[in-house]
Amino acid sequence: MILKAYPKSTLQSFAIVGLVFVAMGIFYPVQTTLNESIGLSPSFLIYYILSMGAPLLLIHFLKKKEEGAVSYLFKPCDLGVVSLLIVGTLALQWGVTSPIGNSIPMPDNFKELFREMAEQMNDGYGLISVAIMAPFFEEFIFRGVMLDGLLKRKSAWKAILISAALFGLVHLNPWQFVTAMIIGTFAGWVYSRTRSLIYCMIIHFANNFTASVFIYFNDDAAAMDMELHEMYGGQTNMYIIIAVSIVVAAVSISTLNKRMVMEHEPIEPEKSRDPENLDVFNGEQAN
Repeated sequence: MILKAYPKSTLQSFAIVGLVFVAMGIFYPVQTTLNESIGLSPSFLIYYILSMGAPLLLIHFLKKKEEGAVSYLFKPCDLGVVSLLIVGTLALQWGVTSPIGNSIPMPDNFKELFREMAEQMNDGYGLISVAIMAPFFEEFIFRGVMLDGLLKRKSAWKAILISAALFGLVHLNPWQFVTAMIIGTFAGWVYSRTRSLIYCMIIHFANNFTASVFIYFNDDAAAMDMELHEMYGGQTNMYIIIAVSIVVAAVSISTLNKRMVMEHEPIEPEKSRDPENLDVFNGEQAN
């Protein structure tokens, strides 16, 4: 029996990312047109909603056409799980993603680009874009549609890593790729265990909101030029914070592993003669 799934392969997952890039290009003139009249931050919010909303509607239609009934779970959350997700996300941010991301050299022209964006989007519109719209649209696309489909055709970790890597790719720079890949892997693992999209959005929100708050309360130019030990308040503090954060992240993930429950029975990959799906069972072929 071949399970109905969308996307059902790595190639279709890349196609979803391609649709996102195409939408970004199509709607980019909207932002440039509105910049002069309403400013970068509100114009970016409008652009972001259009450029992410359009491909989401299309891939939702394709998923519904391929699978039939499609549902996304927004059930009431276990507050204990929510707390662990937030703590685990912040611990990963301070103990893993920030140290790795800051270890990648950034050319001066990229620093200037990020500095200008931070200065112009450091307001309420920017916060809505980064902390609310991004978790909503991106988790819908990369976990609710992409990962959900891949889980029906591939082993859990292969599906999680493919969706997380493509989630990192769509950010279009190596510094955000690291954060997106790690946080995407965490969110993907949670989704594979619970099928709850709201949990993934909470993870994404916690990561983005914390980063936005840090930028808001620090001088934009100084924040971009900070060394990692300066961000942590000194060399000794840096080592302590990183070590403690890694321990907290490990404890949070271990506790989540015991506490999380499946919101509904998952559809397990079944053996198929389709060559695309052989990797689920015996590793004969991988997409």
